[in-house]
Amino acid sequence: MSRRTTKARDRQRDRLLRANVWSIRTLWHGMLRNTYRLVVLLLVLAALGGAGWGGKLALDRLFYNNPDFRLQTVKLNTNEAIDERDFIAITGIELDTNIFRIDVKAIKRRLLEQPAIRAASVERQTPGTLIVNVTARVPVAWLACPDAGCAAERAAGAMVLGNDGIVYPCPRLQLATAEPLPVITLSGKDGNPFRPGEKLVHPELANCVRLANAARDFGGFEPGWIDCVRQTNAWSLALTTKDGLVATFGLGDHARQLAYLQDALAHAGRKGYALATINLIPRENVPVTLSSSAPPRAVPVDEPETAPSRPNRRARDLDALLNRN
Repeated sequence: MSRRTTKARDRQRDRLLRANVWSIRTLWHGMLRNTYRLVVLLLVLAALGGAGWGGKLALDRLFYNNPDFRLQTVKLNTNEAIDERDFIAITGIELDTNIFRIDVKAIKRRLLEQPAIRAASVERQTPGTLIVNVTARVPVAWLACPDAGCAAERAAGAMVLGNDGIVYPCPRLQLATAEPLPVITLSGKDGNPFRPGEKLVHPELANCVRLANAARDFGGFEPGWIDCVRQTNAWSLALTTKDGLVATFGLGDHARQLAYLQDALAHAGRKGYALATINLIPRENVPVTLSSSAPPRAVPVDEPETAPSRPNRRARDLDALLNRN
């Protein structure tokens, strides 16, 4: 077995030493490169931050803190839901604020939270104007539910039914429009059925609305002649006029029944009678009761032109009933 010479051992030691030296040098150069990159990154971030801060200061001075953009005018369209005073109360907007500091989306959201408002838009107009457009719901009837303690009344804050089926408190600006509308009286043994801002779901609603709409579209009566409509049982509705006449209708065939009512009022007016009740469901021998008060104020209209035998017979039957009562 041969022994390693001193020369061979020296060469191996030199290679190990050179390898160690190169490893330390490589590590040192790597650290320098990483430090340089980190310094460059920090300088870039500092420059960007300074530019952003300077840009923010410039933006604030140019827009947000510029007195030329102070809110000076709120242009609110004419509507029956809110006025300028209501707008300030609902939105809580500061009148001396900068228009670019106004969150128009938040204002629109607050407006739409009002049950009487169906649609809304809010936008800025430089230098200092806020344009607000509001669309109010259209009422079709007042609502009452005596069983739940909701009495029939025509007043600001009372519940009305919109043409989209939504229930909402009547705004004071809409009172004049809603005042002539009929009151739909619903039962409420399970509690108050009216939820402001929500669609009204009630088994009697469709029947009452159908009669109210038919009476509104029929024509020949004074505007606002209906006081209230309610469902009395599973097959009939009661319509009370502003004169106190209670007319019983079926769930359908309303055009024919309204024509009978119109004929009966015209006939009673000519004869000097005032009707208290009338049941319009029968097609012949319509039952009526008389009132001791003055004749009704409904405007008499000409009877519809039909075959001569039928209206004459109906008039004779009604006259006989009136004389008999």
